[in-house]
Amino acid sequence: MIRYALTRLALLVLGLFVASALIFVTLRVLPGDVAQLIAGVNSTPEQIAAIREGLGLDRPLLQQYGEWIAGVVTGDLGRSQLTGSSVAAELAQKAEVTVPLGILSLLIALLVAVPFGVLAAVRHRRADGIAVSIGAQALAAVPVVWAGMMLVIVFAVGLGWLPAQGFPRGGWSDPAAALRAITLPAITIGVVEGAVLLRFVRSATLQAMGQDFVRTAAAKGLTRTRALLQHGLPSVGLSIVTVLGLQVAGIMVGAVVIEQLFSLPGIGRMLVEDTGNRDLVKVQGELLVLTGLVLLIGFLVDLLHRVLDPRQREADR
Repeated sequence: MIRYALTRLALLVLGLFVASALIFVTLRVLPGDVAQLIAGVNSTPEQIAAIREGLGLDRPLLQQYGEWIAGVVTGDLGRSQLTGSSVAAELAQKAEVTVPLGILSLLIALLVAVPFGVLAAVRHRRADGIAVSIGAQALAAVPVVWAGMMLVIVFAVGLGWLPAQGFPRGGWSDPAAALRAITLPAITIGVVEGAVLLRFVRSATLQAMGQDFVRTAAAKGLTRTRALLQHGLPSVGLSIVTVLGLQVAGIMVGAVVIEQLFSLPGIGRMLVEDTGNRDLVKVQGELLVLTGLVLLIGFLVDLLHRVLDPRQREADR
């Protein structure tokens, strides 16, 4: 197990290094010049050249990349080319919105997917099971922006239960207000991603119901549902753990859009704004952190799957 974990950790570091190089190169081939943006439309070529020199944009790309990576290793993601603020400090501040939003969205997705996915499998020949399956197919195809707007119309504008936009200026110093602010965005992401996950849960549950050990338990007197709950759900749990890594990536992508829609000051909204402003240092830092988070989740899912699956533990011996 330790050898496997070290191998996966080495692959994680390698993947992060390759991702950093791709992010750096891709941002440099995009059109636009941050020096021109800072100098303004009436600037002279000499002024633009001076700004480029001050920002280090005149140095060779390999040197710029090496300096950036050296800083990343020590925890320094650089400073904004437009404001001079620390990228790491701004990311930490924005994460206070994005991380709770992602966690709450994932919890809602699980609450939607697991019970309804099992129900759709156990009663797959009944009207309610078929209705759940059809509903999941429909929800999975709904764009997250459209779902967010519909929820705003119903729960914010119509019923007035939750705020439509914004986040408290004091942040989590007022936990109730902060939680209310992210509840509707989290429901938006969680319901759509939960519908996607529900289909995997249904498929895994149907597969578990056909296993010999479940049929044997049913033959010994347990009802089919009880046999599934007692003996089949561990294998369903393994399938859920496997898919969760992909779901986290989907939630992060949804957060970029939803933070714009609900005017939440999170990492997703900051990324969109910085991309429009051509603030390359901030954008590459934000993309690297998000990529690293996805890779880390995949690493943890692999380890958890190894721990939970006795067949893989046997393979390590």
